[in-house]
Amino acid sequence: MTIETGVLQRYSQGAESIQADLCCPVDYDRELLALLPQEIIDKDYGCGDPSRYVQKGDVVLDLGSGSGKICYMAAQLVGESGKVIGVDMNDDMLSLARKYQVEMAEKIGSANVEFVKGQIQDLALDLAALNQQLIKHPITNAEDIIRLRAWQEKQRKESPLIADNSIDLVVSNCVLNLVHDSDKEQLIREIFRVVKQGGRVAISDIVSDEPVPPHLKADAHLWSGCISGALQEHEFLQAFVAAGFVAVTYDKWESHAWQVVEGIEFRSVTITAIKPHHEPCLDKGHAVIYRGAFSKVYDDEGHIFYRGQRMAVCERSFNLLTSESYNNQFIGIKPAQEHAPQSWCHASGSVRPAADTKGAAHKADGAPSCC
Repeated sequence: MTIETGVLQRYSQGAESIQADLCCPVDYDRELLALLPQEIIDKDYGCGDPSRYVQKGDVVLDLGSGSGKICYMAAQLVGESGKVIGVDMNDDMLSLARKYQVEMAEKIGSANVEFVKGQIQDLALDLAALNQQLIKHPITNAEDIIRLRAWQEKQRKESPLIADNSIDLVVSNCVLNLVHDSDKEQLIREIFRVVKQGGRVAISDIVSDEPVPPHLKADAHLWSGCISGALQEHEFLQAFVAAGFVAVTYDKWESHAWQVVEGIEFRSVTITAIKPHHEPCLDKGHAVIYRGAFSKVYDDEGHIFYRGQRMAVCERSFNLLTSESYNNQFIGIKPAQEHAPQSWCHASGSVRPAADTKGAAHKADGAPSCC
Protein backbone atom coordinates (compact mmCIF):
# COMPACT_ATOMS: atom_id res chain seq x y z
CA MET A 1 0.00 0.00 0.00
CA THR A 2 1.39 3.43 -0.94
CA ILE A 3 1.41 6.35 1.48
CA GLU A 4 -1.22 8.20 -0.55
CA THR A 5 -3.53 5.17 -0.67
CA GLY A 6 -3.14 4.63 3.07
CA VAL A 7 -4.07 8.24 3.82
CA LEU A 8 -7.12 8.10 1.55
CA GLN A 9 -8.38 4.87 3.11
CA ARG A 10 -7.74 5.99 6.70
CA TYR A 11 -9.64 9.26 6.27
CA SER A 12 -12.45 7.64 4.32
CA GLN A 13 -12.88 5.43 7.38
CA GLY A 14 -12.77 8.57 9.48
CA ALA A 15 -15.67 10.02 7.49
CA GLU A 16 -17.73 6.90 8.19
CA SER A 17 -16.93 6.39 11.87
CA ILE A 18 -15.02 8.24 14.58
CA GLN A 19 -11.26 7.54 14.64
CA ALA A 20 -10.17 8.81 18.05
CA ASP A 21 -6.46 8.10 17.51
CA LEU A 22 -6.24 10.56 14.61
CA CYS A 23 -6.42 13.73 16.70
CA CYS A 24 -4.86 15.52 19.65
CA PRO A 25 -6.86 17.19 22.44
CA VAL A 26 -7.54 20.79 21.36
CA ASP A 27 -9.31 23.60 23.22
CA TYR A 28 -11.52 25.04 20.48
CA ASP A 29 -13.69 28.14 20.89
CA ARG A 30 -16.95 26.76 22.27
CA GLU A 31 -19.03 29.62 20.90
CA LEU A 32 -17.88 28.83 17.36
CA LEU A 33 -18.49 25.12 17.88
CA ALA A 34 -22.02 25.71 19.17
CA LEU A 35 -23.49 26.15 15.67
CA LEU A 36 -21.80 23.08 14.18
CA PRO A 37 -23.56 19.71 13.71
CA GLN A 38 -22.14 17.11 16.08
CA GLU A 39 -21.14 14.84 13.21
CA ILE A 40 -18.75 17.47 11.87
CA ILE A 41 -17.18 17.88 15.30
CA ASP A 42 -16.90 14.15 15.95
CA LYS A 43 -15.33 13.34 12.58
CA ASP A 44 -12.82 16.16 12.50
CA TYR A 45 -9.18 15.17 13.08
CA GLY A 46 -6.75 17.90 14.04
CA CYS A 47 -4.01 18.97 16.42
CA GLY A 48 -4.57 22.72 16.79
CA ASP A 49 -6.95 25.59 16.18
CA PRO A 50 -5.86 27.84 13.29
CA SER A 51 -9.30 29.48 13.29
CA ARG A 52 -7.98 31.73 16.07
CA TYR A 53 -6.04 33.70 13.45
CA VAL A 54 -9.01 34.49 11.21
CA GLN A 55 -10.05 38.15 10.84
CA LYS A 56 -13.24 39.75 9.61
CA GLY A 57 -13.35 40.08 5.83
CA ASP A 58 -10.61 37.49 5.22
CA VAL A 59 -10.57 35.14 2.27
CA VAL A 60 -9.47 31.96 4.03
CA LEU A 61 -8.12 28.77 2.45
CA ASP A 62 -8.21 25.62 4.59
CA LEU A 63 -5.80 22.94 3.35
CA GLY A 64 -7.15 19.43 3.92
CA SER A 65 -10.50 20.70 5.17
CA GLY A 66 -11.84 17.25 6.09
CA SER A 67 -15.24 17.40 7.76
CA GLY A 68 -15.31 21.18 7.38
CA LYS A 69 -15.05 22.08 11.07
CA ILE A 70 -12.37 24.76 10.75
CA CYS A 71 -14.09 26.13 7.63
CA TYR A 72 -17.43 26.53 9.40
CA MET A 73 -15.72 28.07 12.44
CA ALA A 74 -13.83 30.51 10.20
CA ALA A 75 -17.02 31.37 8.30
CA GLN A 76 -18.50 32.81 11.48
CA LEU A 77 -15.48 35.07 11.88
CA VAL A 78 -15.00 36.37 8.32
CA GLY A 79 -18.61 37.55 8.06
CA GLU A 80 -20.53 38.34 4.89
CA SER A 81 -17.60 40.29 3.42
CA GLY A 82 -15.28 37.29 3.70
CA LYS A 83 -15.08 33.84 2.20
CA VAL A 84 -13.82 30.41 3.22
CA ILE A 85 -12.55 27.77 0.79
CA GLY A 86 -11.89 24.23 1.93
CA VAL A 87 -9.76 22.01 -0.28
CA ASP A 88 -9.56 18.24 0.14
CA MET A 89 -8.96 15.28 -2.16
CA ASN A 90 -11.03 12.73 -0.22
CA ASP A 91 -14.53 12.38 -1.70
CA ASP A 92 -15.97 10.95 1.52
CA MET A 93 -14.77 13.91 3.55
CA LEU A 94 -15.96 16.37 0.92
CA SER A 95 -19.40 14.76 0.98
CA LEU A 96 -19.54 15.03 4.75
CA ALA A 97 -18.56 18.71 4.72
CA ARG A 98 -20.98 19.60 1.90
CA LYS A 99 -23.81 17.73 3.60
CA TYR A 100 -24.28 20.64 6.00
CA GLN A 101 -23.60 23.61 3.71
CA VAL A 102 -27.22 24.77 3.43
CA GLU A 103 -27.87 24.28 7.14
CA MET A 104 -24.73 26.19 8.12
CA ALA A 105 -25.44 29.02 5.67
CA GLU A 106 -28.81 29.53 7.36
CA LYS A 107 -27.25 29.47 10.84
CA ILE A 108 -24.40 31.81 9.93
CA GLY A 109 -26.54 34.07 7.78
CA SER A 110 -24.22 33.85 4.79
CA ALA A 111 -23.34 31.21 2.19
CA ASN A 112 -19.66 32.03 2.44
CA VAL A 113 -18.15 28.51 2.47
CA GLU A 114 -17.08 26.48 -0.56
CA PHE A 115 -15.48 23.04 -0.72
CA VAL A 116 -13.35 22.06 -3.72
CA LYS A 117 -11.47 18.91 -4.70
CA GLY A 118 -7.72 19.19 -5.05
CA GLN A 119 -4.34 18.12 -3.75
CA ILE A 120 -2.84 20.64 -1.38
CA GLN A 121 0.58 20.23 -3.03
CA ASP A 122 -0.96 21.21 -6.39
CA LEU A 123 -3.52 23.91 -5.68
CA ALA A 124 -3.74 24.88 -9.35
CA LEU A 125 -5.17 21.57 -10.56
CA ASP A 126 -8.94 21.16 -10.18
CA LEU A 127 -9.44 17.44 -9.55
CA ALA A 128 -13.19 17.64 -10.18
CA ALA A 129 -12.46 19.09 -13.63
CA LEU A 130 -9.83 16.39 -14.14
CA ASN A 131 -12.39 13.69 -13.37
CA GLN A 132 -14.76 15.14 -15.96
CA GLN A 133 -11.95 15.29 -18.51
CA LEU A 134 -11.17 11.61 -17.93
CA ILE A 135 -14.82 10.66 -18.39
CA LYS A 136 -14.91 12.47 -21.74
CA HIS A 137 -11.45 11.35 -22.82
CA PRO A 138 -10.48 8.08 -21.08
CA ILE A 139 -6.87 6.93 -21.10
CA THR A 140 -6.38 4.03 -23.50
CA ASN A 141 -2.80 4.49 -24.73
CA ALA A 142 0.46 6.40 -24.18
CA GLU A 143 -0.59 9.22 -26.50
CA ASP A 144 -3.66 9.83 -24.33
CA ILE A 145 -1.37 10.31 -21.31
CA ILE A 146 0.64 12.95 -23.19
CA ARG A 147 -2.54 14.78 -24.20
CA LEU A 148 -3.80 14.63 -20.60
CA ARG A 149 -0.60 16.21 -19.33
CA ALA A 150 -0.99 19.03 -21.83
CA TRP A 151 -4.58 19.54 -20.70
CA GLN A 152 -3.47 19.65 -17.05
CA GLU A 153 -0.87 22.31 -17.73
CA LYS A 154 -3.38 24.40 -19.67
CA GLN A 155 -5.94 24.04 -16.88
CA ARG A 156 -3.41 25.09 -14.24
CA LYS A 157 -2.57 28.26 -16.17
CA GLU A 158 -6.00 29.25 -17.47
CA SER A 159 -8.39 27.98 -14.77
CA PRO A 160 -6.42 27.31 -11.58
CA LEU A 161 -8.33 25.85 -8.67
CA ILE A 162 -6.83 28.54 -6.43
CA ALA A 163 -5.52 31.65 -8.18
CA ASP A 164 -2.21 33.39 -7.52
CA ASN A 165 -2.22 36.03 -4.75
CA SER A 166 -5.89 35.46 -3.92
CA ILE A 167 -5.90 34.37 -0.25
CA ASP A 168 -5.63 36.51 2.89
CA LEU A 169 -5.03 33.60 5.26
CA VAL A 170 -4.03 29.99 4.65
CA VAL A 171 -4.85 27.63 7.51
CA SER A 172 -4.36 23.91 7.96
CA ASN A 173 -4.96 21.51 10.82
CA CYS A 174 -2.68 18.47 11.00
CA VAL A 175 -2.49 17.83 7.26
CA LEU A 176 0.91 18.90 5.92
CA ASN A 177 2.53 15.87 7.55
CA LEU A 178 0.32 13.58 5.43
CA VAL A 179 1.91 14.79 2.18
CA HIS A 180 4.74 12.67 0.78
CA ASP A 181 8.20 14.02 1.61
CA SER A 182 8.97 14.47 -2.10
CA ASP A 183 5.99 16.87 -2.38
CA LYS A 184 6.43 18.91 0.81
CA GLU A 185 8.66 21.58 -0.76
CA GLN A 186 6.19 22.03 -3.64
CA LEU A 187 3.33 22.20 -1.11
CA ILE A 188 4.87 25.15 0.70
CA ARG A 189 5.68 26.87 -2.60
CA GLU A 190 2.01 26.48 -3.53
CA ILE A 191 0.97 28.09 -0.24
CA PHE A 192 3.29 31.00 -1.04
CA ARG A 193 1.85 31.29 -4.55
CA VAL A 194 -1.78 31.61 -3.51
CA VAL A 195 -1.31 33.97 -0.55
CA LYS A 196 -1.66 37.68 -1.22
CA GLN A 197 1.28 39.96 -0.60
CA GLY A 198 0.99 40.84 3.06
CA GLY A 199 -1.16 37.73 3.56
CA ARG A 200 -0.74 35.33 6.44
CA VAL A 201 -0.30 31.67 7.23
CA ALA A 202 -1.42 29.77 10.35
CA ILE A 203 -0.56 26.09 10.22
CA SER A 204 -1.22 23.62 13.04
CA ASP A 205 0.71 20.40 12.55
CA ILE A 206 2.83 17.69 14.15
CA VAL A 207 6.62 18.03 14.34
CA SER A 208 9.32 15.69 15.63
CA ASP A 209 12.25 16.58 17.86
CA GLU A 210 14.55 14.35 15.79
CA PRO A 211 14.53 13.37 12.11
CA VAL A 212 12.22 10.42 11.48
CA PRO A 213 14.23 7.36 10.30
CA PRO A 214 13.38 5.61 7.01
CA HIS A 215 11.90 2.50 8.60
CA LEU A 216 9.28 4.59 10.40
CA LYS A 217 8.55 6.59 7.26
CA ALA A 218 7.88 3.32 5.47
CA ASP A 219 5.12 2.44 7.97
CA ALA A 220 1.89 3.43 6.17
CA HIS A 221 -0.17 3.22 9.37
CA LEU A 222 2.15 5.61 11.25
CA TRP A 223 2.15 7.94 8.26
CA SER A 224 -1.64 8.09 7.94
CA GLY A 225 -1.76 8.57 11.72
CA CYS A 226 0.11 11.90 11.41
CA ILE A 227 3.33 10.50 12.87
CA SER A 228 6.03 9.38 10.48
CA GLY A 229 5.44 12.13 7.90
CA ALA A 230 6.18 14.86 10.45
CA LEU A 231 8.97 17.32 9.70
CA GLN A 232 11.68 17.88 12.28
CA GLU A 233 10.93 21.01 14.34
CA HIS A 234 13.71 23.19 12.85
CA GLU A 235 13.17 21.94 9.30
CA PHE A 236 9.47 22.84 9.52
CA LEU A 237 10.22 26.52 10.14
CA GLN A 238 13.07 26.65 7.64
CA ALA A 239 10.87 25.23 4.88
CA PHE A 240 8.66 28.33 5.12
CA VAL A 241 11.64 30.67 5.26
CA ALA A 242 13.10 28.99 2.16
CA ALA A 243 9.81 29.51 0.30
CA GLY A 244 10.02 33.28 0.90
CA PHE A 245 7.90 33.81 4.00
CA VAL A 246 8.99 36.17 6.77
CA ALA A 247 8.13 36.49 10.46
CA VAL A 248 8.05 32.69 10.60
CA THR A 249 7.23 31.86 14.21
CA TYR A 250 6.22 29.03 16.51
CA ASP A 251 3.17 30.73 17.98
CA LYS A 252 1.96 27.58 19.78
CA TRP A 253 4.13 24.78 21.13
CA GLU A 254 2.80 21.92 23.21
CA SER A 255 5.15 21.26 26.12
CA HIS A 256 4.11 17.61 26.32
CA ALA A 257 4.65 15.24 23.42
CA TRP A 258 1.49 13.87 21.82
CA GLN A 259 3.18 10.55 21.09
CA VAL A 260 6.64 9.05 21.53
CA VAL A 261 7.78 6.42 19.03
CA GLU A 262 11.19 4.79 19.45
CA GLY A 263 12.27 7.66 21.66
CA ILE A 264 11.28 10.36 19.14
CA GLU A 265 8.84 12.95 20.49
CA PHE A 266 5.97 14.08 18.26
CA ARG A 267 4.12 17.19 19.37
CA SER A 268 1.52 19.67 18.16
CA VAL A 269 2.64 23.14 17.10
CA THR A 270 1.16 26.12 15.27
CA ILE A 271 3.35 28.30 13.08
CA THR A 272 2.50 31.71 11.69
CA ALA A 273 4.17 33.55 8.81
CA ILE A 274 3.70 36.45 6.38
CA LYS A 275 4.21 36.75 2.64
CA PRO A 276 6.13 40.02 2.20
CA HIS A 277 5.14 42.75 -0.21
CA HIS A 278 7.18 42.59 -3.41
CA GLU A 279 7.61 46.33 -3.66
CA PRO A 280 10.91 48.19 -4.11
CA CYS A 281 12.92 49.03 -1.01
CA LEU A 282 12.80 52.83 -0.89
CA ASP A 283 14.62 54.93 1.67
CA LYS A 284 12.44 57.76 2.98
CA GLY A 285 14.23 58.21 6.30
CA HIS A 286 12.50 55.60 8.49
CA ALA A 287 14.11 53.91 11.47
CA VAL A 288 13.27 51.18 13.97
CA ILE A 289 14.61 50.41 17.43
CA TYR A 290 14.83 46.80 18.51
CA ARG A 291 13.67 46.72 22.14
CA GLY A 292 15.67 43.65 23.29
CA ALA A 293 16.15 41.42 25.24
CA PHE A 294 18.98 40.20 22.96
CA SER A 295 22.00 42.27 21.98
CA LYS A 296 21.13 41.90 18.30
CA VAL A 297 18.76 39.99 16.03
CA TYR A 298 18.49 39.21 12.31
CA ASP A 299 15.27 39.09 10.32
CA ASP A 300 14.48 36.52 7.62
CA GLU A 301 15.85 38.85 4.93
CA GLY A 302 19.28 39.14 6.56
CA HIS A 303 18.92 42.60 8.13
CA ILE A 304 20.61 43.07 11.51
CA PHE A 305 19.12 45.08 14.37
CA TYR A 306 21.15 46.12 17.42
CA ARG A 307 19.33 46.56 20.69
CA GLY A 308 18.48 50.20 21.41
CA GLN A 309 19.90 51.58 18.16
CA ARG A 310 17.95 53.60 15.61
CA MET A 311 18.46 51.25 12.68
CA ALA A 312 17.92 52.60 9.17
CA VAL A 313 15.21 50.73 7.26
CA CYS A 314 13.31 51.20 4.04
CA GLU A 315 9.62 52.06 4.23
CA ARG A 316 8.66 48.48 3.30
CA SER A 317 10.65 47.01 6.21
CA PHE A 318 9.34 49.71 8.55
CA ASN A 319 5.73 48.77 7.83
CA LEU A 320 6.47 45.07 8.26
CA LEU A 321 8.52 45.27 11.46
CA THR A 322 6.00 47.54 13.20
CA SER A 323 3.02 45.35 12.28
CA GLU A 324 1.25 43.07 14.73
CA SER A 325 3.11 40.08 13.35
CA TYR A 326 6.31 41.12 15.13
CA ASN A 327 4.59 41.30 18.53
CA ASN A 328 5.72 44.81 19.40
CA GLN A 329 9.43 43.94 19.31
CA PHE A 330 10.29 47.10 17.37
CA ILE A 331 9.66 50.80 17.96
CA GLY A 332 9.03 52.54 14.66
CA ILE A 333 10.27 56.08 14.10
CA LYS A 334 9.14 58.01 11.08
CA PRO A 335 11.41 60.67 9.61
CA ALA A 336 10.94 64.17 11.00
CA GLN A 337 10.55 65.20 7.38
CA GLU A 338 10.11 62.47 4.81
CA HIS A 339 12.60 62.97 2.00
CA ALA A 340 12.24 62.03 -1.64
CA PRO A 341 12.30 58.24 -2.12
CA GLN A 342 15.73 56.87 -2.92
CA SER A 343 16.75 53.36 -3.87
CA TRP A 344 17.86 51.53 -0.76
CA CYS A 345 21.64 51.60 -0.54
CA HIS A 346 22.35 51.24 3.19
CA ALA A 347 24.44 48.32 4.33
CA SER A 348 22.73 45.95 6.75
CA GLY A 349 23.22 47.29 10.26
CA SER A 350 23.34 51.00 9.35
CA VAL A 351 22.36 53.37 12.15
CA ARG A 352 20.04 56.27 11.34
CA PRO A 353 21.39 59.53 12.83
CA ALA A 354 19.10 60.87 15.55
CA ALA A 355 19.06 64.24 13.78
CA ASP A 356 17.19 62.64 10.88
CA THR A 357 14.32 61.54 13.10
CA LYS A 358 14.42 64.06 15.96
CA GLY A 359 10.93 65.30 16.75
CA ALA A 360 9.31 62.63 14.59
CA ALA A 361 6.29 60.60 15.65
CA HIS A 362 7.08 57.22 17.17
CA LYS A 363 5.07 54.07 16.59
CA ALA A 364 5.28 52.08 19.81
CA ASP A 365 3.18 49.58 21.74
CA GLY A 366 1.42 48.56 18.54
CA ALA A 367 -0.32 51.96 18.30
CA PRO A 368 -0.43 54.02 15.10
CA SER A 369 1.67 57.16 15.05
CA CYS A 370 -0.19 60.37 15.67
CA CYS A 371 1.01 62.32 12.65
